Amino acid sequence: MKMIKAIIKPERFEYVKKALEESGFPGMTVTEVQGRGDQKGITLEYRGGHMTVDLLPKIQIEIVVDYDKVERVVTTISEACRTGKVGDGRIFVMPVERAIRIRTGETLEEKPVGGTFGVPASNPPVEFTTSVEDEEMMVWLDLANSQPAKKNGV
Repeated sequence: MKMIKAIIKPERFEYVKKALEESGFPGMTVTEVQGRGDQKGITLEYRGGHMTVDLLPKIQIEIVVDYDKVERVVTTISEACRTGKVGDGRIFVMPVERAIRIRTGETLEEKPVGGTFGVPASNPPVEFTTSVEDEEMMVWLDLANSQPAKKNGV
């Protein structure tokens, strides 16, 4: 399991909440927080003087999902928050060893699926294409062993 923690602009929260619900992720923990990053606060004019507010209000969203759902959640949050302006936010992904449902005492652990990092050992290598300095190369990655895979013995 992974915890996805997103820190976003408050005015984007309703968009994110709706997008997550539509993607099948209605559960989340939401906290009002303050912080600063590249934005470094704002300067306001108040009663003829200037006042700097260096900690800005933000919304922190926390969602715990199985390993195979992480990218879908990250993409959903990113697309709902991205304005292209400074201060759009950050997303952090962290491991969760286990979760306990307080009401029942049930331990919720991601079920092992055979490979490293929760990737099934039976999965075939993943093929993707990448470009480096105008040269295209084909790469096969064996996710179960976290290393380049051999294709046809090569």
